[in-house]
Amino acid sequence: MTGRLLLITEAPVPGDVVEKLRAIAPDFDIVTEKHPPDDLLAHAEVVAGHLTPERFGIAKALRWNQLWTAGADADLPPRAVDSDVVLTTSAGNGAVPLAEHALLLMMMLNRDVPRWMAAQAARRWDRFRHGELAGSTVGIVGMGKAGRDLAVKCRAFHMRVLGLRNHQERSADGVDRMFGPADMTEFAALCDFLVVAAPLTETTRGIIGESVFAVMKPTAFVVNISRGEIVDDAAMLAAVTGGRIAGAGLDAHSEEPLPEDSPWWSLPNVVVTPHNGATTPETVVRAIDIFAENVARYATGRRLLNVVDKKAGYAPG
Repeated sequence: MTGRLLLITEAPVPGDVVEKLRAIAPDFDIVTEKHPPDDLLAHAEVVAGHLTPERFGIAKALRWNQLWTAGADADLPPRAVDSDVVLTTSAGNGAVPLAEHALLLMMMLNRDVPRWMAAQAARRWDRFRHGELAGSTVGIVGMGKAGRDLAVKCRAFHMRVLGLRNHQERSADGVDRMFGPADMTEFAALCDFLVVAAPLTETTRGIIGESVFAVMKPTAFVVNISRGEIVDDAAMLAAVTGGRIAGAGLDAHSEEPLPEDSPWWSLPNVVVTPHNGATTPETVVRAIDIFAENVARYATGRRLLNVVDKKAGYAPG
C-alpha cells in the first residue's frame, strides 16, 4: 500500500457499500480485512472496527477510528485517550430497538409475563390481576438517542416521563421533568420503572447503588438496556431478593456471558435477556449508514458524527 488506506475490520460492510465508499472517497484505498496483518494496520489512516490497546499502538498512521458499537467504553485505553486520533461511534444505530426492548421488559415485569409462560408450559389456565403502564412513572437515566426514543414511546403509553442526564438544562421531547446527577435519589424515589440507558463512563460506573435502591418504591422495577457496570450488582440483588424493589429486567450484565451459576437466572421477579436488545438487521444497516456519512465528511474535511469526548468517555448528542 502506498496511498491513503481506509481499513474496514470485522467486515460487516457488504461489497456494494464498499464500492459506494470508494466513490465517496476516491483518494483512499479501501480494504476489508477481518483480522488485518500488522503491516496493513500500520499503514491505515482510517480504521473502522475495534482496536485493542496493542493493535492501537501498531496503527502508527491512524487519524480516525470509527467504532461499530454505540458505546466507547471498551475502546478508551490511556494511549487512545492521550492521542490525537479522532474516535467516533455508531451511536444511534440501536436506539430504536433498545427503546422497544426496554418497553418489552417493562411490560413483561408489569404484567408478570413469566407467570403466564410458566402456566403455558404446564398447560394451566392461570388468570390474575396485573398492572398496566398507563399512569405510571418511568425514569430514564441517560438521555442520549436511545433514552430520547424511549421517552417518546413511553408518552405514547400514557406514562409520566422523567429524565436524568449530565446536562440537566437540556430538554427532550416527551420528558415531563429533567434531573441532574445530584438529584439521583429524588429522581429514583419517583420512579415506577427506572431504566438505565446511559453510557458507561467513570462517572456512571456504579451510580445505581444502595442509596438509590433505598429510596425506590417497593413496587418499582429496574430495567437495564445499557451496561451492567452502571448498576451495583450486589446492591441490586439485595434489593430484589429483599423485597425493597419489585424486580428487574436485565439485558446488560456486569459479567457477560452471564455465568450459569449467576443468581439472576432463577429469580422469579427478574427477566434476563443476553445483551440482545439491539441485535436487529436494521441496527447493522444504520451503523453502516453512519459510517458512510462519516467517510463523506472525512473526505471533505467536515466535522464527523458521534465524535467521542475521550475525557468524558462517550459521544455527546
